[in-house]
Amino acid sequence: MTTATLPSTADVWQWLEEVPDPEIPVISLVDLGIIRDVAFEGDTLVVTVTPTYSGCPATAIISLDIQRALKEKGIEKLRLQRQLSPAWTTDWISPTGRDKLRAYGIAPPVDGSATDGALRQRTDRLSGRTNLRIACPRCGSTNTEKISQFGSTPCKASYRCADCLEPFDYFKCI
Repeated sequence: MTTATLPSTADVWQWLEEVPDPEIPVISLVDLGIIRDVAFEGDTLVVTVTPTYSGCPATAIISLDIQRALKEKGIEKLRLQRQLSPAWTTDWISPTGRDKLRAYGIAPPVDGSATDGALRQRTDRLSGRTNLRIACPRCGSTNTEKISQFGSTPCKASYRCADCLEPFDYFKCI
């Protein structure tokens, strides 16, 4: 592509909305909130990515998926830039992403609970010493209980609904 034929950044954002998260394929990288910026520097597309946490094992796969998706759209010059600060937060998950998580059977993080500003409250939440009510993604009941602080991935906890008796993952607030 020449500079005159470069796609718009809006097009690039749309293309990236089609790239699924490798651990939760129902949600896109854009809906997950880890794509922080898309910009051209000359004829090189720079995509800024903030991983969900610095040790996320899916980071390499995510980079490969982004590269593949954009190369398929004709992007020849691409640079992926990792941005660790500010750290990713579950508050960056889009409303559409939260709906997709719920439909998939994963309770999304409670809105705003990751950035409440109180270290003690956040520590209590992450350690399980909290009365935060998590709604079951299947039936909507808040009559739920934590089974384990550790779920199918490090960013999720295991819960069970006492009404419909279904187990589910809860996307922990980070």
